[in-house]
Amino acid sequence: MHYRILIYFFVIVLAGCATTPQQSTVIKPAKTVIIEAAVEEQKIDTARFNILGRIAVQDRSQSSSGSFRWKHWPATNDEIILFTPLGQVVAEISRNPQGVRLITSKLEAFYAEDVEGLTQEVLGWRLPLSSLQYWIQGVHSPFARAEKDFNEKDQVITIRQDGWEIHYSSYTVAQANQPSLPRRLDLTYDSLRIKLIVDEWKAE
Repeated sequence: MHYRILIYFFVIVLAGCATTPQQSTVIKPAKTVIIEAAVEEQKIDTARFNILGRIAVQDRSQSSSGSFRWKHWPATNDEIILFTPLGQVVAEISRNPQGVRLITSKLEAFYAEDVEGLTQEVLGWRLPLSSLQYWIQGVHSPFARAEKDFNEKDQVITIRQDGWEIHYSSYTVAQANQPSLPRRLDLTYDSLRIKLIVDEWKAE
């Protein structure tokens, strides 16, 4: 059975709930900074976090939406669960230093070395997890050259890196023990657009 049936199921279930991306207001950056890739010994891991949010995906062939839960631990350990708007599991993605596993709603398991290739093959769209673990926290990945736009509050409003453009349209309110963190992100890569809204942030 061709596993792209999962894509058809995902699109049909979510067709009535898919969010049509809207044009965001263009804000002129206060400054733009270009940062070169760090040398190997300078590369650092991201902080541990646990977030809940919503996701909408759109490209030339599909448009879908739902929710997600993402747990991240240092040393490239991740667990992501994608849900339909009704709370049904679409896919479970887990990553560790040994590789990536994706389990579909039909309990079919697929394995690969990288998340982008596996999600493209099984779900029909690429999830840039290696860099997204940084972008979701409002920072660039140290693995590649990055161009960053900042607003007057010195918050990042856009990151351009590895062919992706990440636009930040809102942040959480800073707390006494936690800085302001991204709440709404729009990621674009060619015709692919991924919209993320973080409803609950638990950063450590």
